[in-house]
Amino acid sequence: MEDQQKQSATYDRLMQSIALFIRTNEEEKKIIPSLFVPRQYGKNDYFLRQGDVCRHVGFINQGLIRYYMVKDSGEELTLDFGKETEFTCNYESFLDQSVSAVSIQCLEPSEILVISYENLQLLYDKVTQGQKFGRLICEQLYIHAMKKVRSFYADEPEERYLQFTHQYPGLQQRVPQYHIASFVGVKPPSLSRIRKRLSSFS
Repeated sequence: MEDQQKQSATYDRLMQSIALFIRTNEEEKKIIPSLFVPRQYGKNDYFLRQGDVCRHVGFINQGLIRYYMVKDSGEELTLDFGKETEFTCNYESFLDQSVSAVSIQCLEPSEILVISYENLQLLYDKVTQGQKFGRLICEQLYIHAMKKVRSFYADEPEERYLQFTHQYPGLQQRVPQYHIASFVGVKPPSLSRIRKRLSSFS
């Protein structure tokens, strides 16, 4: 009984998040968790490495991740972050099973519920609104990625830092400052100056 309760609790956040997108009946509420596998990741472990094919979609049950790519110069460019109750994958790589241009790395010990490409097809088949769920998640990931690309080229570093603090309140204490600086598009000393300037206005 205790093991069943623990297993049920593992999938609570997932089912609550799915309920924001689609309705499911009692049978489907049993099917969906069976298609996801909980995986434990240590700090700095990879959910996906640049150059590999993305074969899973993940749901961050606990923990924190970052998306980054390595430029030709060898410098790491942080593209985004992901936290609890968010889905993660490289949508482009997952969709056509091509190599990923992005790495997804855990910044702290994390539990991610993963569903394979094959099991996602089963979800589409066995859950009445499964295809709607898949489409909405993919749209969400795609739109989010496009906003980040637009912001990187169109917004000033200070604006990108403000976007980070608004989108991820509380993450400043969980993310190393050099990763935040990379995301904003500046070096750590410049980030310190931005934070100091903004604090003088508050």
